[in-house]
Amino acid sequence: MIRCLAACAAAVALLTGCSFVSAVDSAGEPTDLYTISPKSTFDADLPAVYWQLAVDAPVAAANLNTGRIAIAMTPTSTDYYAKVAWTDRAPLMVQTRIVDSFENTRKIVAVSRESIGLRANYVLQPDLRNFEAMYFYGQPPIVKVRIIAKLVRMPDRQIIGVASFERCVRARADKVPKVVEAFDQALGSVIKRLVSWTLKTPPARPPSESAPYDIERYRNPANAVIDSENCPRGQDASMVPYTDE
Repeated sequence: MIRCLAACAAAVALLTGCSFVSAVDSAGEPTDLYTISPKSTFDADLPAVYWQLAVDAPVAAANLNTGRIAIAMTPTSTDYYAKVAWTDRAPLMVQTRIVDSFENTRKIVAVSRESIGLRANYVLQPDLRNFEAMYFYGQPPIVKVRIIAKLVRMPDRQIIGVASFERCVRARADKVPKVVEAFDQALGSVIKRLVSWTLKTPPARPPSESAPYDIERYRNPANAVIDSENCPRGQDASMVPYTDE
C-alpha cells in the first residue's frame, strides 16, 4: 500500500510539473518571469458609460501566442530570449491588463473577460499583431506593440468600430529587464488609447430603440481609427524614443 501511495504521489507531482511547463509554453524552465502593468491614469474627459463590456482574448499568430518573450533579429524571423518568460501566454496577459485598465477608469458599469459569459452590451475583439523586441534596427532593441480592435454591438453582433493602435519604444539597454520596461511602456500607451476609444465610440447608454444608431457612421471606412506613434518606417529608426527615465 505504501509503495502504491508513493507511486501515486510521484505521478501527481509529475503531472503538476507538466502543468507548470505548459503554462509558460515550455520556455526552457525560465529562471525569471515578467509581467506588464495595467494603466491607471486617463484623460479627464473620459466619458462615464452605462453599459457592460466583455473583452475577448486577443487573437495572435503562433509566434506570439506563447509565454516566451519574442524577439526579431530580422523582419522575417522570430526568436525568444532564453531562460525568461511572461507570467502567462502573451495574449492572455494582454487581455488581463486591458480588463484591469478598464476597471481602473471607474467609468464603466462592468467589464470582464468574455469567457465568463457576461451578458454584455458590447464585445471588444483585440488582434495582437505585434508584441516583440526588434533587433534589426540596432541595439538596444525597439519594442513594437500593435493591436487591431473591433467593437461589436450585442446581441446582433454588428461591428460598430474598428481601430489600430501601434507604439514603438527603444529599450534603454540590451538587458531583459530594460526590454520588459519598454514592453510595459509601449503596451501601456496602446491600452490607454484603446480604452479611451472604446468608451467614446458608442453612446453612453446601452443600445435600445430609444437610442438608435447612426449605422452609416460606423460603416464608413473613413471613420476607422489608425493611431501610430514613434514606429520606424523603412530603415529609419532614429526618431524612436527610449523608455522614460
